[in-house]
Amino acid sequence: MAPFRFRQFKVYQDAKAFRKHVIRLANKCVEQRAFDLTDQIRRASLSVVLNIAEGSAKRSDIEFARFLETSTGSVNEIVAGFDIAHDEKIISDNDYASIEREAENILMQLGGFIKSLRKNH
Repeated sequence: MAPFRFRQFKVYQDAKAFRKHVIRLANKCVEQRAFDLTDQIRRASLSVVLNIAEGSAKRSDIEFARFLETSTGSVNEIVAGFDIAHDEKIISDNDYASIEREAENILMQLGGFIKSLRKNH
């Protein structure tokens, strides 16, 4: 197994770009009342990327798939956080739509990857 094989996966590269977008958008939420929410969103965005990396080092595809499922949960957490921020008028319609589209892309990639890992077993 090649060291740091996670770097070869498109979903890892896209998850890093997604994280940058999430951080930029979270940083726009300067209201004090949004601090806890945006802090949680930031941590979830890091979880997406790090679980892909950590899972790639596991000895079995089934274990790797579990870590990808955790990443999937974190993507959903991010969208839910921005959903709340949108409801509370902390972020704009355009920002919300943009992050949601990008999240859907990551979810589709993760879902396909999980399916392919589970198919092998």
